Amino acid sequence: MGFFDKIKSAITKTTSALSHEIKRIVTRSPRLTGNSLEELEAALLGADLGLPMAQQIIAAVRAAYESQGRSGLDVFEIAAREVEKSLSSVSTALIRQTDGPTVVSLVGINGTGKTTTAAKLAHLIQGQGGIAVLAACDTFRAAAIEQLKLWGTRLNIPVVAGAYQADPAAVAHDAITAALARNATYLFIDTAGRLHTKHNLMQELAKVHRVMDRKLAGAPHEVLLVLDGSSGQNAINQAREFNKICKLTGLVITKLDGTSKGGVVVAIQRELGIPVKFIGVGEQPDDLQPFIARDFANALFEIRD
Repeated sequence: MGFFDKIKSAITKTTSALSHEIKRIVTRSPRLTGNSLEELEAALLGADLGLPMAQQIIAAVRAAYESQGRSGLDVFEIAAREVEKSLSSVSTALIRQTDGPTVVSLVGINGTGKTTTAAKLAHLIQGQGGIAVLAACDTFRAAAIEQLKLWGTRLNIPVVAGAYQADPAAVAHDAITAALARNATYLFIDTAGRLHTKHNLMQELAKVHRVMDRKLAGAPHEVLLVLDGSSGQNAINQAREFNKICKLTGLVITKLDGTSKGGVVVAIQRELGIPVKFIGVGEQPDDLQPFIARDFANALFEIRD
């Protein structure tokens, strides 16, 4: 199953609700009225696409209607192309250092799937012929250390871990040493979940990143915020606050299969300019997929090329 089919399956609730509303609005009348456009905007906002994106789509629909009339108007196609245009404005490729390991820090609140995402990213890199190392820097949750070790055993990926309640910065330091010794391509750091509203915990994360940089200049080279896709607009608040503490380079969106708010992927990138790099579309190791803007946009509005 390709990315399009996987993402279409994962965001079924979003596409179903959105398509139903759009079809209801555009088929009700041969004319596109001001009221119709307001309803269309409301439907787009209901999928958490965000006001700027919704307004961009409405402007494009209005322009097409004024130039082509109702008969040549395909709202789904117009919406998909506007979303694709927005999502394609930034690079979604994983950063790669030309010399030494690329250190990737995975950050986010509790329960978004950081530990699983770290393991899946390492699996992806090894599948591409690279050498990956995992670091269990969530030392405040004993289960997180054990979970990452289990993933490492399952996928045959080395895991650097300390004791429960050890200093996470020290574990990160040791992990970089191990990655250098193994000539690793990537080191994935699983950090502790923390509420973006807790100042002391956010400052601790900044300290972990400073220690990484002292050990290996520029580390972490990639800071990925792992977001639960079902959290809707709250995900934007999380992205905004984490971005203040540690400059985010990308997003990983998980758990989209349980929400009708999948448009938040678009809203976050549109507002903050942070690219979506991966999407989780299932539980298996191969179900973390590199993000493809066109496929996501087409799946969102149920268009198949």
